[in-house]
Order: sequence, then structure tokens, then C-alpha cells
Amino acid sequence: MSETVEIRLTVNGEAVTRRVAARQNLVDFLREDLGLTGTRAGCEHGVCGACTLRVDGAIVRGCLLFAAQLDGARVETIEGLSDSGEIAVLQAAFHERNALQCGFCTAGMLITAAELLARGGVPSRAEIRDFLSGNYCRCTGYHAIVDAVEAAARTRAGNGPP
Repeated sequence: MSETVEIRLTVNGEAVTRRVAARQNLVDFLREDLGLTGTRAGCEHGVCGACTLRVDGAIVRGCLLFAAQLDGARVETIEGLSDSGEIAVLQAAFHERNALQCGFCTAGMLITAAELLARGGVPSRAEIRDFLSGNYCRCTGYHAIVDAVEAAARTRAGNGPP
């Protein structure tokens, strides 16, 4: 029988209390227990970035964390960032520039790009590529993603449409 522990955390602004298996990873907890399926389990080794989300304001790889480690933490998923409007400009830019195809990597890309844009200014294309380098996309070739992030940064800086 698997050991369980009770955790209390905040997910997308809502208090959550659950009993979880001691070794259940965060992505599986979010998807299976809370029905938040935007976060994906890709490689399950922290390499691909599909599982990227925020814990206590820092971007992390959800597949590398056990849900039991997050007692008292604040977790933000793509659903929360979308509902809050925080990534609306990025979402519009991704849509306008066809910066997504299959969509598997998109949540991780958006969360990572939002972190970059939160720093302010308009990053260079090289800076965008470097910042997104831990997020793999097997469909787009990244050009449209970089275009979208650059456009969103310009929009936020008041220098153009999304």
C-alpha cells in the first residue's frame, strides 16, 4: 500500500486540501486529481519543458516535484494564467503568428515566455531563443514562437500590435 500525506496548497488562487500518494508527481496531481490538463507530462525527466508551471512565483518543471513537497505552496498553471488575463497578449500573438501546431508544448512555452516578458523591455530574438531553449517544440521550428514573443514584448512596451 502506498503511503499518503495530506497537503494544503493554493492552485490558481484557490485553496486545495487533498491526500496524495507520497510519490505522486505534481503534474499527475494537477491533471488527475484537480482536472487541470493544460500542464503536460512529456519526457518526465525535466528536459522538454511541457510540464512548466509556477510554484511560489518561480517557473519549475512539475514532473520533477512530488505533490507532497508543495504543502503550503502557491501553484499557478496555464489555466490560472489564462483566466487572470496575464498571458492574453502572448496568446493573441501566438494565435496571430501560428506559433502553435499540435499544442503539446504551448502551455510550457507561454509560461516561460511570460516569465521573460515580466522582466520588461523588448528582448532580442537571441535572448528570446536562449530563454525558451529549455522548452522543446517538435512542430513549429521555433521561428513563429520567437516572432510571437517578440511581438508580445513590443505590444507590452507600446511599440506595436500583438
